[in-house]
Amino acid sequence: MDNAYVIRILLAEDQAVIRGALAALLGLEPDIEVVAAVESGAAAVASAAVELPDVAVLDIDMPGELDGLEAAARIHARVPTCRTLMLTGHAKPAHLKRALAAQVGGFMLKTAPPEDVAGAIRDVAAGKRVLDPSLAVTAWDLADNPLTPREADVLRLVADGLDAPDIAGRLHLTPGTVRNYLTAIVAKLNARNRTDAVRLATEAGWI
Repeated sequence: MDNAYVIRILLAEDQAVIRGALAALLGLEPDIEVVAAVESGAAAVASAAVELPDVAVLDIDMPGELDGLEAAARIHARVPTCRTLMLTGHAKPAHLKRALAAQVGGFMLKTAPPEDVAGAIRDVAAGKRVLDPSLAVTAWDLADNPLTPREADVLRLVADGLDAPDIAGRLHLTPGTVRNYLTAIVAKLNARNRTDAVRLATEAGWI
């Protein structure tokens, strides 16, 4: 096949076994070439600047400073012609909402058959937007995050085991202000208590 028709992809996945298997399977497609397979968001951004891929296939949950969505934003800033396809093992509603808001090219589950992932890559490369069929209903029924950025910061620190005085010191607030935030958070999430609020927000992908 003429190289002009080959889609050059960058693959970023922190699990080596999955990364290797996906690279091998996609490499079997006659019109797809894996030009880089890396293990982190930071590596994906660096590789994209060098390889200039047509599509970056990114795991949404990667360790380190950059998750897949942040890496996608930075790749787009550096290589505007590169489109992005997000992969995830478990689609949290908030992740899907962020992906849709960020105008990524597609969002697929890792459990999708390889031929479906390859098809999604072709569609994304062609400028189409792709959503895994099993996520279609979720995409139409996403609940908005009711937490303000500051409330989310407070709740993350609660999740880390900090109490109100410690959170106040960390965020340069008064303990009373922190307690007011926590009261508002519990009410907004219709939670039983702070612990329940952490659980609900974590499950929704809001913190």
